[in-house]
Amino acid sequence: MKKLILSAAILLGGVSMNAATQVVTNSIVSVNIQDEYTEVAADAVPAAVKSTIEKSFVGSKLEKAWKNAKEEYKLEISKEGKKYTFFTDASGNIIKK
Repeated sequence: MKKLILSAAILLGGVSMNAATQVVTNSIVSVNIQDEYTEVAADAVPAAVKSTIEKSFVGSKLEKAWKNAKEEYKLEISKEGKKYTFFTDASGNIIKK
């Protein structure tokens, strides 16, 4: 009987020591990648980009335009009181970002 109680005490002590030594570390890493866009006048936007706006977003108005070093354009348009933002390259091809 003594051996049974002694082995139970050793077993419970070993289990509780394992539970006490476990350390869980959670870390969250957030990375934001943003191309540097500089605002340009609506007149500086290429004709191909303006044509894409007219064909793809009928009845919309170009509000603001930005350009980055890769000749990509970030465009803000408005239609029926709502504003939309999308991206194109210099040839007017819409880019998904």
